[in-house]
Amino acid sequence: MDAKTETLIPAARLAAENPVRYPNESAQYRAARTALLEHEIDLRRQLERVAAERRALPPGGPVTGDYRFSGEDGAETDFEGLFKDKATLGVYSYMFGPQREQPCPMCTNLLGAWEGNAADLDQRMSLVVVARSPIERLKAWKAERGWKNLRLYTDLNDAYSKDYFGLLPDGSEIPAFNVFTRKDGTVRHFWSGEMSGSTADPGQDPRGAPDLGPMWGVLDTTPEGRGGDWYPKLDY
Repeated sequence: MDAKTETLIPAARLAAENPVRYPNESAQYRAARTALLEHEIDLRRQLERVAAERRALPPGGPVTGDYRFSGEDGAETDFEGLFKDKATLGVYSYMFGPQREQPCPMCTNLLGAWEGNAADLDQRMSLVVVARSPIERLKAWKAERGWKNLRLYTDLNDAYSKDYFGLLPDGSEIPAFNVFTRKDGTVRHFWSGEMSGSTADPGQDPRGAPDLGPMWGVLDTTPEGRGGDWYPKLDY
């Protein structure tokens, strides 16, 4: 639910009135934790402000390309077919082209987490994963990972991947997440993550805000943090 900014209690007051205390904590710890809690409340409110701005975006460009896909049942579909019966479509561009021996570990880690929520998300939107490898290869990989709820599609002519930044002009793949809407008979682009290497802060891997990868959010709560040189693998 949206918070109404005109009625919000100041974050500093909420933090100061927080009754939580843990065994044997020092006064120094509590003071620092209360200051951090104030900032965490501010961050939550900033995330909601950004989400509200995102929801209020004006209509994006109409989707007009010749985009063709093959689903796991072997049937071909056009772009609108990816929506099924929903008004909103999210498309993740999976770095798993035919030239790759294995898919991108970072993409796979993200999608493995999304698999756990895919059935829930399906109640509100259509969520699909598009890759450039043949559909039989994608199905085999899905079975190996034990995924059941994510819907995988092959981009049959690379047109979608090129237009929506899953495939760069030099042939390299990058991850992309695009959201589309269908209203009054028109399919439009709504939003895409645009925080790439050019927008990254010094010493930081490119990432959006909020980060769509749950693993990183958990690591952010630890004293070690994300680390500067650790990345997930396909297996351990």
